[in-house]
Amino acid sequence: MSIIDNFEAMLARGQDSALLRYGLGNAYLKAQQPDRAAEHLALAVRQDPDYSAAWKLYGQALAALAQHTQAIDAFDQGIATAQRKGDIQAAKEMRVFRKRAAQGAIRTDVLTSIP
Repeated sequence: MSIIDNFEAMLARGQDSALLRYGLGNAYLKAQQPDRAAEHLALAVRQDPDYSAAWKLYGQALAALAQHTQAIDAFDQGIATAQRKGDIQAAKEMRVFRKRAAQGAIRTDVLTSIP
């Protein structure tokens, strides 16, 4: 039984929590399934809006799906949360990821505007 299977079984038993959703999101990201990761991470930050690590992974999952604008929004929320909590390292990391998402958004805009 994989870690994903274990987490999904916990969820099926009604043990839903931001931490469990974070774990599932992280496992799905590692399994190259950013769509499933984003679903669980969106629920993690909805359940606990002060979970800066979940905001970071949520932004990464969205960026992996080329949803750059949404990723930037997630990173912005995560940076604000991390700063409010004094989690300076997490805020720094999210600024780097935010910059990459913004560059991806610019590339996407340029490519879609070419006739």
